Amino acid sequence: MKRTGFLLTCLLGALAGTLCGQNPHGAAAREIVPASLVRDYVARFNAADEELVAQAIPNSLAADFMTAHIPRFEYPDRQIEEIYYFRWWTYRKHLKQTPDGYIVTEFLPPVPWAGKYNGISCPALHHYNEGRWLRNRAFLDDYARYWLRGGGSLRTYTFPVARALYNCYLVTGDDSLLRACLPDLKANFEAWEKERFDAAKGLFWQNDGADGMEVSICGAENADGYRATINSAMIAEAQTIAAMAERFGDPSGEAFAKKADALLANMLQTLWDAEARFFKVLPRTEGAGLCSARELHGYTPWYYSLAGAEYAEAWRFLMDPAHFYAPYGPTTAEQLHPGFAVSYEGHECQWNGPSWPFATSVTLAALANLLNEQRQRFVSPKDYAALLKIYAGSHCLKNDKGVAVPWIDENLNPFTGDWIARTRLKTWENGSWSAAKGGAERGKDYNHSTFCDLVITGLAGMRPAEGDTFTVFPLAPPDLPYFCLDGLSYHGHDIAILWDKDGKRYRRGKGFRVLIDGREAFSSATLPEKPAPVSLNAARPENRSQ
Repeated sequence: MKRTGFLLTCLLGALAGTLCGQNPHGAAAREIVPASLVRDYVARFNAADEELVAQAIPNSLAADFMTAHIPRFEYPDRQIEEIYYFRWWTYRKHLKQTPDGYIVTEFLPPVPWAGKYNGISCPALHHYNEGRWLRNRAFLDDYARYWLRGGGSLRTYTFPVARALYNCYLVTGDDSLLRACLPDLKANFEAWEKERFDAAKGLFWQNDGADGMEVSICGAENADGYRATINSAMIAEAQTIAAMAERFGDPSGEAFAKKADALLANMLQTLWDAEARFFKVLPRTEGAGLCSARELHGYTPWYYSLAGAEYAEAWRFLMDPAHFYAPYGPTTAEQLHPGFAVSYEGHECQWNGPSWPFATSVTLAALANLLNEQRQRFVSPKDYAALLKIYAGSHCLKNDKGVAVPWIDENLNPFTGDWIARTRLKTWENGSWSAAKGGAERGKDYNHSTFCDLVITGLAGMRPAEGDTFTVFPLAPPDLPYFCLDGLSYHGHDIAILWDKDGKRYRRGKGFRVLIDGREAFSSATLPEKPAPVSLNAARPENRSQ
């Protein structure tokens, strides 16, 4: 579906209410966090940037685009606040207009292993989880058509497309795309079964590289394995398709629900190492046992809310420096394992030790799910805030002038913060960038992870749900003087979530508040200590609290 001239039309103001995503409730007139904050950050990012590749929205249009589309965020930790805006600034770089509509790219320069229009399915769930908070839905609606009907290489990598679309629906409240795509989603699941399902084991298998995790410790034992990654994704796919089928009166729902239940039971029984207290890889080799290493992707079942409280002990390893904790992000394998390495030889992208924003995103989202859904004693909201702070701090590079600038790239040295692939690739071929590897600055502004979604759903605590409701459970530290997430579009309404310890910052009273279309819908003297339900109907004039 072509949208030639969409951006120009949006910025000129024609049809602004539809195309620019402005809601009918007058959000701009009520802004708590000023749009000028967005523009100030964009001006700084633009000034420090060498724009090597420009797609649908170049730097010159970034400020207008971001003020029209993104939720605004104010936070006393300036590093977290800055990286929140930096990640939106980099995300819009990856919105690419093609002859068939918009897609979201992973790399800005073309890379040889990409599919049509330089699309890659590996990070696509991250693209959806991040991009669902943009006011305009055209980008991700087009992106869905690209994957399901437009020639995108849908199954090159593990990608739970049904769950991606469902996560967007939770934010928009509009299920029309789910209804239209249900036949395609069912066909995609069935194709996965033909390609990667082992009926004897009752599990899916995957190559570590096709999980986006090449050169892993367990992959070195056997690259093909029964992994918690693909099986969690396919359980989520089956659950989502079952729920969609039931919603739309499709009789296949019961069959997909049974597939999900069987897969879940088999994954929990087969891939949980009761002695190590962790989910591991089972190599696809006759008579093989579970891999010897704990790898960070063992937290993936919580990313899809699949593991019960009896498995929560796995989280005691996350903040332990002998296992995953490191000053520049969690390591992709536990550090005490003999196969752990941070190597500057061999393949430039290795998952046997370096920190990867992709994996950090999954882990933090999984941790937020755990904290929202289960009572356990191994991790706390304090740990979430600490890891998000580390993650924000890793977004850094000293440029050629020796100036530290915000940066996102591929893999990190977890102990020094060096961007490993970049350090190696810039001298890969006779002392210069290799065209076969993607050319100059391949990983610059790399779109293979989330950050903004982790701020919105974790730190600020906005948890979307079906129906006219959502929950709030901020994982931000309770001793903060203030924070505010403002201008968030949800089910056609404008949401603000704010904390003002002494009431002087936002002058709406002391404590925690949720505003819907400018009206108070929930308040508390302290930050909620558990998920608190909020109804969209609570802020109607007739229901407004006195």
